[in-house]
Amino acid sequence: MDYADTHKALIERCKQGDRRAQQELYRHYARAMYNVCLRMLRNQHDAEDLLQQSFMDAFAKLDSFRYESSFGAWLKRIVVNNCINFLKRRKLQLTLMDETAESRLAHTPDEEDDENLQLDVQRIHEAMMQLPDGYRLVFSLYLLEGYDHREIAEILGISEATSKSQYHRAKKKLKELLRPD
Repeated sequence: MDYADTHKALIERCKQGDRRAQQELYRHYARAMYNVCLRMLRNQHDAEDLLQQSFMDAFAKLDSFRYESSFGAWLKRIVVNNCINFLKRRKLQLTLMDETAESRLAHTPDEEDDENLQLDVQRIHEAMMQLPDGYRLVFSLYLLEGYDHREIAEILGISEATSKSQYHRAKKKLKELLRPD
């Protein structure tokens, strides 16, 4: 069985309006999609709301799902787009780097203090939640969701250079936040 066809019977039942099948599909993907929402939005209530909205959108658009990718990848795209649209509505402000700051960043050795960082999942998660929206969004899309800078630029309506600089600034800020006091 092809990975894209993993939940084909379940999806077909959902297309027929089978509520139990929808619940089963929801149970299968809700946790992972909630984590995507939470990473991007940094707010538990907003993440829960967007998760519900994303599943409603997915079930409403299920006839457009063509098994060209896995259902999870298709659903994740809906979730990411909904989160981005939500942040845009909240007037997400991306902090733009000036040329001086960008040049300083390019000449700062990234690895010199890496061994002093205290890394564990909880600390990294907490540090990510402290990042400004623009940093966190680009960082999440690039590193955690697997988008490249060209795709991020298209999605957010920014330049590829801005996406790259936001990512590098997010990395630098995370390292600062994770250094032992």
